[in-house]
Amino acid sequence: MQKYVLWIIFMGLLVSCELFESKEDKTQKLVNEELMAIDWNDVDQYPLFEDCDETAPKDAQQECFQNVITEYFSEALAGLKFQVRNDMNDTVYIDFLIDEHGFISVLGVEEKTSVLNEISDFNTKISERLNDLTTVAPALKRGNPVSLRFRLPLVLNTY
Repeated sequence: MQKYVLWIIFMGLLVSCELFESKEDKTQKLVNEELMAIDWNDVDQYPLFEDCDETAPKDAQQECFQNVITEYFSEALAGLKFQVRNDMNDTVYIDFLIDEHGFISVLGVEEKTSVLNEISDFNTKISERLNDLTTVAPALKRGNPVSLRFRLPLVLNTY
């Protein structure tokens, strides 16, 4: 009988160790669990232009963002003219950042030797044209403005 009592006391001591954990440790543990549950590769709300509806579902916001940003870029690049010696049919990718304040900036233009051999100042001209774009309402994650990085293809076709 005495063995059972000692065994119960010993088990009680093992279980009660959690009672001695500080509130800070418990809070930190909960925060870490919450941070691990967040999908950091997705936003709750895409950047919004004036033409986009902020109450629309997320898919509709994404589609509106893509349509409007493509339209802005098309207008910005419309006046560019390049002369090439050889026919080209290539795609160059441009990386952008919309920061937490809604400013759009070019992070980089993919450097393709086939394009740069034909148009030496291609990357510079593209960056100059696309850096002076409008601002947007930034993307939101859990109600906080966040930066969003995205990539757009630019199809070069001289046929």
